[in-house]
Amino acid sequence: MKTARIQLFRGPGRPFELSTAPLPETLNAGDVLVRISLATICGSDLHTTEGRRSAPLPCVLGHEAVGHVVASAREGVSAGQRVTWTLADSCGECAPCTRWSLPQKCEHLFKYGHAALDDGTGLNGCYADHIVLRRGTQVMSVPEILSDAVAAPANCALATIVNALEALPDACDRALVQGAGLLGIYACAWLKHRGVREVYCTDVSPERLAVAAQFGGIPVAAGDTPPQVDLVLEVTGVSAVVPAGVAALRPGGHYVWAGMVHPQTQLELTGEAVLRKCLTVRGVHNYAPRHLSLGLEFLAQNLHLPFEHLTSAPLPLERLDEGFELTRSRRWQRVAIQP
Repeated sequence: MKTARIQLFRGPGRPFELSTAPLPETLNAGDVLVRISLATICGSDLHTTEGRRSAPLPCVLGHEAVGHVVASAREGVSAGQRVTWTLADSCGECAPCTRWSLPQKCEHLFKYGHAALDDGTGLNGCYADHIVLRRGTQVMSVPEILSDAVAAPANCALATIVNALEALPDACDRALVQGAGLLGIYACAWLKHRGVREVYCTDVSPERLAVAAQFGGIPVAAGDTPPQVDLVLEVTGVSAVVPAGVAALRPGGHYVWAGMVHPQTQLELTGEAVLRKCLTVRGVHNYAPRHLSLGLEFLAQNLHLPFEHLTSAPLPLERLDEGFELTRSRRWQRVAIQP
């Protein structure tokens, strides 16, 4: 029996365990078997290994990746095709899928890198050399002009930003991005791509602000006050930045929250602060398939930007623990893992 190599996560504070899992001999209708060529370490995976986010144990983490199709039981997806895929598998039949345009909130949602080893084939995460994509997962070809390192983070970080900033307020000339991690960098580039004239970016790290400037962001140092803006995007994950975001908005402005995805985000904010400014506040979590498609198009249209420099040289799958340590160092926006 042929097997795949996998890195098992058995709980916070424990090293990954290199193991194997059987490759399926046959695929269910609609399934696709992919050999992973490159995966990247997302911040949510870091949170899981540090105990700030729960996960079923044991499991295979990882949801940002690119790979080549090995076998397919789906029309339109062929062996050899270089692909990426949505991080969630949705049923396509429930109200979130059909009525609310929120397939990422499907009543039967399955998320790669967040599933138990005994769920299906067990090849459910990207810290492995193979993954089985289920019938409700959108599988997309990766343009040849995009390297694995540029394309891999698109199916989480970039697609989330495309969702968050798909609808801009009328007369959006100025925007403020709170946070200069990968989400913030993508946001600066996307907003400039959409024609926003001035995109300001705040962060406590001067080094990260310098990177954001390469993607169109105007750095605003910690403690400095940005000008009044039409749109604010929060991608820090820190609720303490919200009052400053509200203060920066013009009357009728839009505030989008996309980073505060953990429970430690209690707000110190009055309803009056929102009402008197007639603000629109929107929360965004994950994305729909169209956002990943738009993200891949955006990358292909903006090859002049140094996306390649955001990802580290790849480490082999066997050195995944080292990859997480490198992620903690914050030297790179993404650390790459190559099975």
